[in-house]
Amino acid sequence: MRAARGFTLVELLVAVFIVAIVFAMGYGAINQAVQSREILRDEQTQLLGLQNAIRLLEQDFVQAAPRPVRQPVGDEPAQAAMIGAAPGAQPVVAFTRNGWANPAGLQRPGLQRVAYRLENGTLRREYWNVLDPTLNSPLVHRDLLEHVKAFTVRYLDPNHQWLDQWPPLTNCPTCTNEQALRQRPLAVEVTIDTADWGKIVRIIEIAG
Repeated sequence: MRAARGFTLVELLVAVFIVAIVFAMGYGAINQAVQSREILRDEQTQLLGLQNAIRLLEQDFVQAAPRPVRQPVGDEPAQAAMIGAAPGAQPVVAFTRNGWANPAGLQRPGLQRVAYRLENGTLRREYWNVLDPTLNSPLVHRDLLEHVKAFTVRYLDPNHQWLDQWPPLTNCPTCTNEQALRQRPLAVEVTIDTADWGKIVRIIEIAG
């Protein structure tokens, strides 16, 4: 009987080469799928952050209250119910809002002083546990959105003119200082310029 033949070295090398090519193609496809999944997950996280930031902005502005904040060391109103800071100043906007939830039944008002600032590309929401904070009042903050290039707010006055700062003290020459500080705009225009989603513009009507 003729002896059974085995594989030659060339055949084995060809088989190993083919298996290596198939393995490399499969690994590349799996690696690409993993990378795509991570990118998609990051984009979903950023989109959720953007949606959450806009939701909080809407909730705060809709419930804006005509309540000035007192000076930290005095009784005179120092800050308006809503303030649009000058470019480069911090925070960008600060105001008093109604409807501060109190599920624990703490002894505090339903009014809350909140502020939004842009710091190192991060949009941050801040609030105080007291309505009229002093110099020693603790500040609580929450980072809402990263990779933000600019955050601006404009205000619609009763003459339907958009203003960069509020309140417009010159529009009410007969008002007292506190009356002027208690004015509220008809609406606010919030613009968030993000590195990932471009410019997001939202107009929020202020409840009468």
